[in-house]
Amino acid sequence: MSPGQTLALGLFIFVLAVFVGFLLISRVPTLLHTPLMSATNFIHGIVLVGALTIAAGVHDALGYTIAILAVLLGTLNVVGGWVVTDRMLEMFKGKKEERVRPAAPATAGAAAPPKAASDGNPPSLPPPPPPAAGTQG
Repeated sequence: MSPGQTLALGLFIFVLAVFVGFLLISRVPTLLHTPLMSATNFIHGIVLVGALTIAAGVHDALGYTIAILAVLLGTLNVVGGWVVTDRMLEMFKGKKEERVRPAAPATAGAAAPPKAASDGNPPSLPPPPPPAAGTQG
């Protein structure tokens, strides 16, 4: 193929990809548009790999400039997709309210509160006191 034919084929593929992409994205419901775009931007790390692969084979100033621009734009695409996806996932997380009980003041001679088990289970309670004499229990 001559360079002109290669350029024409590349331009045809680019225009076809833009057209198909526009048709696909325009049919996505509004509710799904942001999650879909953020996920696809994040997955486009392959663009970054391709840009780095091409950058390794260039030997002129124009090639270096285009390779640096491709790596920069690919990186921005991946990072931007990650940021948007992270922000979306934060919206779906419930707010955790930390309930902090004020600590009771320690008094001399008072028994220490039961310690929590290290396995995450609540501490066991001490057995109840025996019934008083003369009462039925």
